[in-house]
Amino acid sequence: MLLISYDISNDKLRTKFAKFLKRFGYRKQYSVFEIKNSDRILQNIQLAIENEFELRFSQTDSVMIIETSETCKITRYGYAVNDESDLIII
Repeated sequence: MLLISYDISNDKLRTKFAKFLKRFGYRKQYSVFEIKNSDRILQNIQLAIENEFELRFSQTDSVMIIETSETCKITRYGYAVNDESDLIII
């Protein structure tokens, strides 16, 4: 799993970046996305950041990509507890 967190000051660029990330995963919090990990997806995201978004970042903007492993322990509280297992609605 990848966690991508961002802080982008420009509203238009921030919205475009969020829409880009929605193609790969889903929003966990306002500026945090969870994405199922694969080398190909990670490469696609990194290339887009480097070639399209980074050029437009200001000095105060930041993006963090956190790669978690299968042994990574995640403790959830509040609404996030609902994400502990897959939910199937029929």
